[in-house]
Amino acid sequence: MHPIVEQITQQIEERSRSRRTVYLQRVQIALEQGRNNAHGCSNLAHVMAAQPTDQRLIMRQGGAAHVAIISSYNDMLSAHAPLKNYPDQLKQALYRYGASAQFAAGVPAMCDGVTQGTPGMQLSLFSRDLIAQATAIGLTHGVFDGALYLGVCDKIVPGLLIGALHFGHLPAVFVPAGPMSSGLSNPEKAAVRERYAAGEVSRIELLEAELAAYHEPGTCTFYGTANSNQMLMEAMGLHVPGSAFVPPTSALRHALTDEAARLLVNNTEHGGRHLPLAMQVDAKALVNGAVALLASGGSTNHSLHLPAIAKAAGYELTWDDLATLSSVVPLLAQVYPNGSADVNQFHAAGGVAWLLGELLDAGLLHEDVYTVAGKGLRDYSLEPYLQEQKLSWRALAEQVLPEHILRSRQAPFAAHSGLHLLAGNLGRAVLKTSAVAEKFWQIKAPARVFDCEADALAAYSAGQLQGDLVLVLRFQGPAANGMPELHKLIPILANLQANGQKVALITDGRLSGASGKVLAALHVTPEAAKGGLLCRLQDGDLIEVDATLGVLHVHVSEAQLALRSAAPAPTNNAQGYGLQLFAAQRRWVGPADQGASFLLED
Repeated sequence: MHPIVEQITQQIEERSRSRRTVYLQRVQIALEQGRNNAHGCSNLAHVMAAQPTDQRLIMRQGGAAHVAIISSYNDMLSAHAPLKNYPDQLKQALYRYGASAQFAAGVPAMCDGVTQGTPGMQLSLFSRDLIAQATAIGLTHGVFDGALYLGVCDKIVPGLLIGALHFGHLPAVFVPAGPMSSGLSNPEKAAVRERYAAGEVSRIELLEAELAAYHEPGTCTFYGTANSNQMLMEAMGLHVPGSAFVPPTSALRHALTDEAARLLVNNTEHGGRHLPLAMQVDAKALVNGAVALLASGGSTNHSLHLPAIAKAAGYELTWDDLATLSSVVPLLAQVYPNGSADVNQFHAAGGVAWLLGELLDAGLLHEDVYTVAGKGLRDYSLEPYLQEQKLSWRALAEQVLPEHILRSRQAPFAAHSGLHLLAGNLGRAVLKTSAVAEKFWQIKAPARVFDCEADALAAYSAGQLQGDLVLVLRFQGPAANGMPELHKLIPILANLQANGQKVALITDGRLSGASGKVLAALHVTPEAAKGGLLCRLQDGDLIEVDATLGVLHVHVSEAQLALRSAAPAPTNNAQGYGLQLFAAQRRWVGPADQGASFLLED
């Protein structure tokens, strides 16, 4: 093992010892209770009332697994549309293995792509914890021996996993759906967006480009949070090996989904080996997930999700852990927005299997971990295939790597994976450089300060963003307005940068995996709404951002800053969208560097 990876793993275990002990004690109590022993005949009759006769027989006789299916299916999200028929398919597969199953809960799933730039985006991050709660509601009936979790996109998979970990006595398998086929390339789509922001193409032309990019069921093909989720599930051993990026409609995808049912049954107390989720998700698994995300240039959203997931498993994982790992984990993949390739090209080049194999060989991943497949993480360096309609796995064929997509550990795209921790008098922030040209990694320039995204866009349209500048967008943190993603800023800042201006973004909001080519200090903590120094900044303040040195600093004296009044948080005038229902979440949500969660834990 690489000594730094080993060291970070040990530090997580040591600082979390008390919390993890309490968590495992709760799991042990649940294991000893098994299915809810308070159920009487009336309770069980309600459970079986709508079940077919054959399923009732299995459930009444006992001695066989009864499985929960938790799904985020809806047909508005292209990534989740393929999940429509999964419950029936999984029930049939489970029945073949002597198990019964019920669709226990559907969890909400919203699309950040649809809600970009609208008030609905203010609910996006909060949806993660709500999904965790909805998962718990489905499982709280207490009649299940294991669960299958169906989900793909941004907050959905982390939410499902957080909810599942609160039922950590149950075995779990996560079931993905795969990406849509490649349409208009991601670089071409981004170029049209930038030209539209510059007024060079019409809205009709922009819509045609977007429709050509997002054109059928399946995950979006860029490497944002949704596809980073799939990498995370593979590296943590929670998927059927190799299932992340197989196309939704293929025969191989169908076989992998059936295999999820078989593995889940095998991992219950009625199967060949009993593997509760709590035993599987330990410090090694968390570090494996972090390393794989870093090596692949994954979404900055996971600097929020990984601490929240870790907390649900009884661990404390910090931004400092991620930054230290990032300094020794090389960048081995470039998938848009970090490069020109999409996830289908990445998968065809060897994808997850190649990447995990390379990281294992480099000693950057823990191989000796429990996985749903049961043999250690090396299984995830193999690729699945069909041999006479039977699912099998094989080693990747020897090949010349497409060096614009994948690189070996001996010749990486960068020795540093690209996730940086910034610190200074403005607070702490995360910054990703994997898509930013190195000449743009440092800036010292006057601030242009805005309190809402619309005002920044209006200033650009009016030609008011002149010269080198650091665009500060504050009051976008979790307590202010739910921490929305701010993708609409990237095209305008990219245009300014292309025109010769040095620019950067500082915000207590988010950008996710699509942060792109502009230097962006994200998730600034403490946020403006909680008294962070962002609320005292003014236009013209000289701000320094340095990715290499980890600097986030405003060159104004402490005395002068102390004399300034804090800017008041803007009134949220958005009507509708259910925002008022989430007032409690805004009130109780924790800081970004602790996962930005509103779930209060012991």
